[in-house]
Amino acid sequence: QVQLVESGGGLVQAGGSLRLSCAASGRTFGSNAMAWFRQAPGKDREFVAAVTWSGSSTSYASSVKGRFTISRDNAKNTVYLQMSSLKPEDTAVYYCATRYGFTSTRVDTYDYWGQGTQVTVSS
Repeated sequence: QVQLVESGGGLVQAGGSLRLSCAASGRTFGSNAMAWFRQAPGKDREFVAAVTWSGSSTSYASSVKGRFTISRDNAKNTVYLQMSSLKPEDTAVYYCATRYGFTSTRVDTYDYWGQGTQVTVSS
């Protein structure tokens, strides 16, 4: 089992920044990919960003590319999402997820999920 705990969410004005963290514990594997998803009220959960275990490869949703940066610190078993130039449409619950193997943009391919952290961007 893998446990994921997100933190860093909150209320921020449009144009501001936030950094989310996701700490992993339990049975972690060296080949795990990590990702961030988000879910706004009344909408499906959607892919935001992903990173390979080595951190050498990242991918982003087009809606956040250039504004968000995903990174990881394997010594701390932690993945981060640096969010800048935030917009009201970024308001959502943000979830951390992990899967064995390569990164994926599909929700149903991830094995473990955190409980989520709320991000609210005011206009």
